[in-house]
Amino acid sequence: MEANEADAILEATEELVSTVLERNRLQIDDLVSCIFTCTTDLNAEFPAVAARRIGLSTVPLICAREMEVPGALPRVIRLMLHCYASEDIELQHVYLREAVSLRTDLQGTQ
Repeated sequence: MEANEADAILEATEELVSTVLERNRLQIDDLVSCIFTCTTDLNAEFPAVAARRIGLSTVPLICAREMEVPGALPRVIRLMLHCYASEDIELQHVYLREAVSLRTDLQGTQ
C-alpha cells in the first residue's frame, strides 16, 4: 500500500478479502470470524469497514495492531480468516503486492 489514506486501506482490504474468498472457493456463509491487523503506520481507516462494504455484515470482525519490529515491511494489512471450508480443496494463503516478500517460500503457490 502506498499511503496511509482511508481509500487506500479500503481498496487494499477489499482486494485481500475478495482474493482470499475467491482462491479458496469460500462464500460469506462459510465464514466464522475475521481478524485484521495493520502495521502501526496505517490508521486512516479500519479494515473491517471494507469487509462490511463487500458483504461481511454478519461475520464477527476485529482489527488489531501488528508488533513494531525494526526493519519490518511498512503499510501491511493482514487477515486471519476462520471458516468452514470444503475438505476437497487445498487452502490457499494469499499475499498481495509488496507482502509477497513476507513469505517467499509460498510464491510458487500464489
